[in-house]
Amino acid sequence: MTGVVVDSPLSRLGCSFATLVGLTIGVPLSTGRVRVVGDLIVCRGLPRWAFKRGGTCIGRVYLTRDNDGPRVLRHEAVHVTQWRKYGMLMPLLYFLAGSDPLTNRFEIEAGLEEGGYR
Repeated sequence: MTGVVVDSPLSRLGCSFATLVGLTIGVPLSTGRVRVVGDLIVCRGLPRWAFKRGGTCIGRVYLTRDNDGPRVLRHEAVHVTQWRKYGMLMPLLYFLAGSDPLTNRFEIEAGLEEGGYR
């Protein structure tokens, strides 16, 4: 599966599509400045119903109200790498990994402390 679906041009295309979805949600709802931090596009000032916990990453877009400190952005940058690797499989794989961030392999890989889970 690696090289065809995972970590492939197809997965990167899926990440690009997800990024467009994230921008479609984030830009109109953002009341803060939309900025680029490395590979991450940060949409700030969103209503709380637009994401779970402190924010969410869709493709390269991080949607949050005000949870955008340097540590969290490093955490979210790892999620961007995960989106590039798995593409549109990412939502399904994340769901299957479970809603508890302490046991979710994607959150663990991104760093529980950096993400504010510890």
